[in-house]
Amino acid sequence: MFGEPGHAYVYFIYGNHYCMNAVCRPAGVAEAVLIRAVETNLGEKLMRERRPVEATRNLTNGPGKLCLAMDIERDLDGADLCNAQSPVFIARNPAAARFRRERGPLVATRRVGLTKAADLPLRFYLAGSAFVSQRKLGQSR
Repeated sequence: MFGEPGHAYVYFIYGNHYCMNAVCRPAGVAEAVLIRAVETNLGEKLMRERRPVEATRNLTNGPGKLCLAMDIERDLDGADLCNAQSPVFIARNPAAARFRRERGPLVATRRVGLTKAADLPLRFYLAGSAFVSQRKLGQSR
């Protein structure tokens, strides 16, 4: 989390799951965004091989589930999320405005699974996405 901005911070939590964050601040400053969920528009068949579930939304609707389905483990710690040649990256979506309109509005809630500063509205998601877990935790719009 203290690494270069735009890179992955991957860690093992509770002795059971990997989680991935996108580092946001300059090296030496600990600030990152936890990637909690993604919609499975590409690669669903491969994700289901790694994480066989009934409902598609359950493939990636939590940080541990997402990492398992996408085969994200500690070896991807430090990956350049801004480089399309990287094994994991965040791509620009040319249809982002339409995507946000269709799945909006943007919702801000309190964070999940924390005790320190737990009431701060630092968790964001699109209300119309089926891939969001634990909705309406201190929700505001």
